[in-house]
Amino acid sequence: MTDFSVWAQAVGLGIVEGVTEFLPVSSTGHLILAGYFVDFPEALGKVFEVVIQLGAILAVVVLYWRKLWGAVLDLPRSAKARHFALSIIVAFLPAAVLGALLHDFIKRVLFSPWIVVTSFILGGIAILIIERLTPAFRHHEADRLPIGTSLGVGLAQCIAMIPGVSRSGATILGAVLMGVDRRAAAEFSFFLAIPTMLGATVLDLYKGRASLAMHDYEVIAVGFVAAFISAVIVVRAFVAFLQNHTFAVFGWYRILIGLVMMIVLWRYA
Repeated sequence: MTDFSVWAQAVGLGIVEGVTEFLPVSSTGHLILAGYFVDFPEALGKVFEVVIQLGAILAVVVLYWRKLWGAVLDLPRSAKARHFALSIIVAFLPAAVLGALLHDFIKRVLFSPWIVVTSFILGGIAILIIERLTPAFRHHEADRLPIGTSLGVGLAQCIAMIPGVSRSGATILGAVLMGVDRRAAAEFSFFLAIPTMLGATVLDLYKGRASLAMHDYEVIAVGFVAAFISAVIVVRAFVAFLQNHTFAVFGWYRILIGLVMMIVLWRYA
């Protein structure tokens, strides 16, 4: 029987995942830091943190189901749909290859609170710099990005293998630097998250399958639902926010939370 506190923690961590997955603040980094301060089962936590990301990904599928399903149906007869699919595949491949090769090293070496807070601060500074360097926007539709731009976004995503960098932040800001407007960059990042996080989840489930008990799957399901509901709310609000705002507020947030957490870790670690 699972302790009630574990269920409560699962809900809390699921909300953290759903709120932060699509913002340029690093969901993995927030989960690592949150896990550092709660007594969540270590063996379960390693798989839990990845699997609940599917709850957030499901939010994108639900919110954009017409566009996604329409692209699937149009693949045989639409050059636009085939181009969109190819763009996602090209952007997905760099992280898929490097993730498979470096999976164990990343989990063993890089999943550290100190790496997270350092990445928070450096990532926040990078956001503020990029916002000052933002070129004129040439691309305004997520499903019409040039293949070269899609590959560039995929290469930028690889940087996010370092916890605390933020997958969404790396892909969105990488796209912005290549002339994609903020809304289209965010939506392309949402779509790219589907194969990326699905692949990461399958890999982690396979590697951690021996350590999971039946009640662990129930706890994961609770976190999954919490992540889904919170992500639906945040994705809608984020897209609306980008109509009239830059990413600067997220840069300042990352620097502030990174400095605060660095002090906390230094004092209590």
